[in-house]
Amino acid sequence: MTDVHRTVDAIWKMESAPIVAALTRMVRDVGVAEELAQDALVAALERWPESGIPENPGAWLTAVAKRRAVDHIRRDRRLAEHGETLAHELAERQRLDGDGDGGVDHGLVSADPASEQDDVLRLMFVSCHSVLSTEARVALTLRLLGGLTASEIARAFLTAEPLIARRIATAKRTLAEERVPFELPDTAELAERLASVLEVVYLIFNEGYSATSGDDLMRPALCLEALRLGRLLARSVPDEAEVHGLVALMEVQASRTAARTGPDGEPVPLHLQNRGRWDPLLIRRGFAAMLRARAAGTPGRPGPYVLQAAIAVCHAQARTAEETDWVRICGLYAALARLLPTAVVRLNQAVAVGMADGPAAGLALVDALAPDPALRDYHLLPGVRGDLLLRLGRGEEARREFERAALLTRNAAERVYLTRRAEAIPVGDASTPTFGEAVDAFLAQDRLAPATARSYGQTLWRLRLALGVGMPLTSLTANQISGAFRLSWGGVAASTWNRHRAAVRAFGAWAHTPALDTAIPQRVPRRHRAPAPAPTPLPPGTAWPGEVEAPLRERTLWTLLHESGSTVTALLALNVQDLDLPERRACRTDRRSDRRDAWITWRSKTAALLSELLDGRTQGPVFLTDRRPGPARAGILGASDICPQTGRGRLSYERAEFLCKSATGLALRQLRDWDGARDQDGDRNGEGTEPSS
Repeated sequence: MTDVHRTVDAIWKMESAPIVAALTRMVRDVGVAEELAQDALVAALERWPESGIPENPGAWLTAVAKRRAVDHIRRDRRLAEHGETLAHELAERQRLDGDGDGGVDHGLVSADPASEQDDVLRLMFVSCHSVLSTEARVALTLRLLGGLTASEIARAFLTAEPLIARRIATAKRTLAEERVPFELPDTAELAERLASVLEVVYLIFNEGYSATSGDDLMRPALCLEALRLGRLLARSVPDEAEVHGLVALMEVQASRTAARTGPDGEPVPLHLQNRGRWDPLLIRRGFAAMLRARAAGTPGRPGPYVLQAAIAVCHAQARTAEETDWVRICGLYAALARLLPTAVVRLNQAVAVGMADGPAAGLALVDALAPDPALRDYHLLPGVRGDLLLRLGRGEEARREFERAALLTRNAAERVYLTRRAEAIPVGDASTPTFGEAVDAFLAQDRLAPATARSYGQTLWRLRLALGVGMPLTSLTANQISGAFRLSWGGVAASTWNRHRAAVRAFGAWAHTPALDTAIPQRVPRRHRAPAPAPTPLPPGTAWPGEVEAPLRERTLWTLLHESGSTVTALLALNVQDLDLPERRACRTDRRSDRRDAWITWRSKTAALLSELLDGRTQGPVFLTDRRPGPARAGILGASDICPQTGRGRLSYERAEFLCKSATGLALRQLRDWDGARDQDGDRNGEGTEPSS
């Protein structure tokens, strides 16, 4: 990358948010606004290497982008009713120069700074709108307000670039379809919308401050981007205490960055950090933001971000870990738990109580949180519990908790740190096998079929995560198994519950502890269901269910079912070589007699869909599954059930029925009956019955 390109990239990251915001106000579409801004960026990359970087590059980009917007407005017939008004407004506010290749008339882009700031604020509210999923809000915010590319966002979150690109595209489409207005929310809606913006900014910061996966503990680039967005938001809404509270929280937490990791990148706990390495400038900024939050807030009624910032300030005010005012921190956490009673907040409260009132008090709170499903796979729960147990002198139990935490975390640096803590605790009686060792030996038996071993492994792996691999097998009780079992599968169907219970029973019999499943009652499945109501014929001209929105394979199957009147089993048994596409018919082979005498015919819609579905295939099943079969499934399927060109298997009746009901709410047989065909054991082609739906 040349120096000019690097400069353009840096300028774009700083200027993209106000440019996209201004364009969104003009064209009222976030997706179109970003495309126009990207056009201006491309123009800069083409012209600046030759002509040099303008004195005011942001103004140059804004002018070019707005010219593109004017051209777009004039071309777009859908905005014809707005064209005259917008053109008049632009004529009053701008004076376009000749062909856009030369310098920029700064009168052209001398928009009111307050108006530009309002545009950026509107863009933040649109990017974090509640109609979008949390993941989409984060990606779109980093894209529009951070100027990051899809590949940069993907690298930051260790995610595939196509996935990020799809999230961004889907978010833009959703905003357009929902007609989300580009305006500031009114007073009644402001608090809810602002909370969504703050949540997204803090999610970005937290992912940078403590990465959920990958090799490194932190991703500083995300922390810096979240700080930039938070400061921008604080300038835009200076009277909101929670905004300043979030900025104060992030500033103080970011000040610890240099002290949070050791020489090898391993995490350093807060009480062991060298506070001399904390950044004093960021601490002062955090204190200043905290003062602004107190001035803007209601006395005696701080919000959750202000309370969290107050906790961070308490840590920053202490010169050493021993000087930390844990009693005050406990009081702040108690107030925070009343406002925000989440499992993570209560876990942090337990840590503070353990420091203020002793490890026994903290452990009691942690044990009370253990059944919470929200903490089932949260590695910090066993990590905190292990630390409290170690302080109580219960080293063997602490070692098991650290081992469990290491299994649960997806961050390599944290896993290494937790494993080292576990290894530093002396092992008790090494002659007694542990639960983890027993599970490995049980699953390694030759007598277990691969599918059975895989099923048992799913059950026992989950129990290993819940109980720890280092627990001595002789100390394992039925009540411990039952508690972990209910936490993992308390809400599943009876058949799934009983399958996992059977795995526990088989393991217990092998380990000569057959009572392990006694506290897990068997569930009786519900075998009788209310009959589905008969389908009501659709009025003439009504679209057939699933005809438009369903994927190509499902549309083809259902249209063929509808037009042929054949059974589902007959259609799913069709092979490509059975089809006579020009004649719109297929000769079905009777597998029992190996005769080819049952003709299936269809009409024009099926003919068009079949040609698109086959896509040049000449052999194999007509209807294929979404993926290749696994080793266990491949051993069951015959050669005729595998497509030689794709390796995918034949679509089963059960899967087709599931897809049908998911998309339309109707059974396959009901779809066939929309045309008034009689619902009998046979059909007009004289073929046999299909399985009951």
